[in-house]
Amino acid sequence: MTGKDIAKITINLIVIYVIGGLILAFVYAKASPIMFIKAKEEKEAALKTMMPEADKIEAIGKWEPHHKHAEYYAARKCGEVTVHSVKDEKTGKMREEKECINPQDMGYVVESFGKGYSSYINILVSVDKNFTVKKINILHHAETPGLGDEIEKDYFLKRFEGKTVDTLVVIKGDTSDKVEAISGATISSRAVTEDGVKNGVKMLMEKLSGSGVEKKEEQGKEHDHGSH
Repeated sequence: MTGKDIAKITINLIVIYVIGGLILAFVYAKASPIMFIKAKEEKEAALKTMMPEADKIEAIGKWEPHHKHAEYYAARKCGEVTVHSVKDEKTGKMREEKECINPQDMGYVVESFGKGYSSYINILVSVDKNFTVKKINILHHAETPGLGDEIEKDYFLKRFEGKTVDTLVVIKGDTSDKVEAISGATISSRAVTEDGVKNGVKMLMEKLSGSGVEKKEEQGKEHDHGSH
């Protein structure tokens, strides 16, 4: 094989790699917004299931567990709901819009992340006003099939009901007040319990316990008045 042949093969390979890279970049550019919208819709649907008795769930703050963007929410019950007819700016058609009057906080929902065996586990946690866990939901993970992926199963998720920041502790074997680890998946169990859920509840307590909620709401009102 001559130097000319080697050069020709090299050039052909470079062209193939460049074309392949451009195709991948094009596909990602097209798919990325779709994936983002889908993930957002999935999270919004999951939020509604975290505290179905609430009339509305509103984002009230952001935090960064494991340097990942996450939000926390207030689950609110309306004192009264009124319905208004408003014109849709895009379609020009009239549609109904609900207004929540005198909303009262029923509890809170926080998105969190736990560092598992082979992935960061994305979790939603709902708590009542005393910061007792009502429900958790695993949004996304890539834990080991047949072991770590048991974190999605109802039998494990139900172990969190009624837990507090002091009882969010993983125990190997039977336990009446803590969280029993999944057999063969202690790392994934701890990632959900002690990293994701417990840290999420602790953050809510630090931000919202006592006068923190009222102070935050007052600051929000002052900001709204100042922006007009």
